[in-house]
Amino acid sequence: MTGSGPQAQIWRPEDTTRPVAVQPGTPVYKPDILDYIEEEIQELSGKLREISLDIHDNPELAYKEKHAHDVLTNFMSTQGFTVQTSYLLPTAWLATFKRGEGGRTIGVNSEMDALPGIGHACGHNLIAIAGVAVACAMKAALEHFDISGTIQLLGTPAEEAATGKVVLLEKGAYKDMDVCLMCHPAPGPKGSVALSSSLAVSAFEAEYFGHTAHAALAPYEGINALDAAVLSYNNVNALRQQLKPDVRVHGIFKGKDWAINIIPDYAMYSIGVRAPTRAQQQAAAKRVLPCLEAGAKATGCKFKVATTVQMYDLRQNKVLGDEVANIVRSRYGTIDHEYGIASASTDFGNVSYELPSLHPGFAIPTVVGGGNHTPEFAKAAATIEAHEACLDISKALAATGLRVLSDADFYKQVLEAFEEDKVTREIVL
Repeated sequence: MTGSGPQAQIWRPEDTTRPVAVQPGTPVYKPDILDYIEEEIQELSGKLREISLDIHDNPELAYKEKHAHDVLTNFMSTQGFTVQTSYLLPTAWLATFKRGEGGRTIGVNSEMDALPGIGHACGHNLIAIAGVAVACAMKAALEHFDISGTIQLLGTPAEEAATGKVVLLEKGAYKDMDVCLMCHPAPGPKGSVALSSSLAVSAFEAEYFGHTAHAALAPYEGINALDAAVLSYNNVNALRQQLKPDVRVHGIFKGKDWAINIIPDYAMYSIGVRAPTRAQQQAAAKRVLPCLEAGAKATGCKFKVATTVQMYDLRQNKVLGDEVANIVRSRYGTIDHEYGIASASTDFGNVSYELPSLHPGFAIPTVVGGGNHTPEFAKAAATIEAHEACLDISKALAATGLRVLSDADFYKQVLEAFEEDKVTREIVL
């Protein structure tokens, strides 16, 4: 999960051992379907654990997830799915199952990529098997209960570094899906599931082009690109007081062939701008971009800026979220709004702007200071406790997906919630 993650939340050690407070509320929809899904996922548990640990022990970076691609597609081929390898991208893949005529299509996502140096420190090995568990359990239920519909399990590479889902979205990978589901591990109280949103983010690379000169002999002959980048950085710092408290701006300098006795003729200021919604983020970016240009003007440098990342906030579909929440409260744990993925960003946000979607966070046990994107979280993602938490949220997601396929009124409510949310998210507050 890109950028600042849930480790920024206040973390209490007792949260990992606090008893699960199951709170039965409204009866779950067709409990016999949920019972059957639970049995199917528990049957697959051993194999899912093998796959999870295999991916965890062989971490691969963005667009290099060849081993994970092969492990997952080989398994899905044994489960009665039609599998397309290297689907639209070299390490993306699509596993499809269709039953009956007509019916809706449920999309599910499996992430696979790891982080440089710290492996699966965001738990994508768990996201990978969650997608498999949801798809396989739904397939079995479609057959057992004679329900028509289509399941599309999409293997999505490069979430951490290259917004793989945005590329897949542009290439049409989601065009046939009526709803899309996935989940993500995070720190949090034991047994909890978070239905928070996430931050929208744009990343920019501002490049400054100057002229070299001897820094002592004739500095007046140079045009200092590093000064342009530093001034831009300071301009952004001056702007911070006028930005809303929930806007985040952060960046670094990059250069080439720098030496203390040479006026730098090139510098880059790489910067990210985040805010709670796409509309708020775009409004903040409009204020940040002039700061970058001003540095060039002040120093006489030539200047260009490129947008490298554009990820939207998560539009968690309320009807889908309420269904998952009811199932979780009734059988597995609690719904939490303090922890989860609210302070991070994900390329699934862009998917959620295109079709009704749900991306809950599920808590796995870690240590103080051991949230996402840390070595400690990588260790946590391989524990049996994390595996069991992953299976529980997978059961809730599979049952929710089955309801979309089998209950036309429910799906209508999902669509209505999507359209209502579309209007509110475009308002700049």
